[in-house]
Amino acid sequence: APRGRDPPASLPQGSRTGRELWRAQQDSPRGGKGKGPERKPLSLERTKGSEILFGLAPCGLALARARRALFRLFLKEQRGGSAHPVRAELALQAAARGLPVLHVPGRALDELCRGRPHQGVCLEAAPLPFRSLRDAEEPRLGGDGESGRRQLLWLVLEHIQDPMNLGALLRSAYFLGVDRVVATHSNSCPLTPIVSKASAGAMEVFDVYSTDDLQGFLKAKSAEGWEVVGTVSKPVDVEGVPVVSCSEFQWDKPLLVVIGSEGEGLSLETQLQCQRMLAIPPGRALHPGIDSLNVSVAAGILLHSICSQKRRHGD
Repeated sequence: APRGRDPPASLPQGSRTGRELWRAQQDSPRGGKGKGPERKPLSLERTKGSEILFGLAPCGLALARARRALFRLFLKEQRGGSAHPVRAELALQAAARGLPVLHVPGRALDELCRGRPHQGVCLEAAPLPFRSLRDAEEPRLGGDGESGRRQLLWLVLEHIQDPMNLGALLRSAYFLGVDRVVATHSNSCPLTPIVSKASAGAMEVFDVYSTDDLQGFLKAKSAEGWEVVGTVSKPVDVEGVPVVSCSEFQWDKPLLVVIGSEGEGLSLETQLQCQRMLAIPPGRALHPGIDSLNVSVAAGILLHSICSQKRRHGD
């Protein structure tokens, strides 16, 4: 049988996987007349327990911060013309870390990330877990130092289950200056590649903590002098907890803003731990069924209103 061609120079010569992928393309059997080569599905053996990040921002920030174990970088192979500048820079960063770089067909990237928008780059990595509050450094709330003068703001998430919502929440929290995000550990979305993509990579640089006992956590922070505020979709008092418009809300002590799940909102147990509830006033009379906002949109509006006060006070 005739000997196949050697793999192109764009494939790393020391990478067995990259060479096998290329040969799988070359050796695909032909179908019927006029149908051209029949393509085999490409498969890549993954490191046990790994996941696939996708997209320029998540992969680039995961590479830059290296907060988790990284295994391989996959880039879309270039067919003529100059290399994509951002992907070329990622290849250099990966090589500097001793990370294998594989140039593969676009359809291989499609399969790696299950058809999601990868922008020509995927990164095989270990999962990023929530950080434990037990290991977190406690901020100082008094004294003459910088931390004593700052208005601390934490975002607390109860049972957020949609990865797109969680990613958008993290992106807004990071952008607007939230100091820490705490999520319930149970019945919540984990920190997946979809979350990282939806956060535009903020998940890779912003620590996200978890708690197994939300009510106990809120009660403890309240005893330490923090104000705990919840959120509601309608300006109606909840179990005796006053509701205030976000445009009228003022705060002068460390603040926990608690956001509830997409469908149910805050649980009654969590509402009872709040000193006040925040609501967003609508700009018109609303039709039934479209009388609320997406949880990540609502959180962005609330955080912007709260953080604007923080900036006016000199933080």
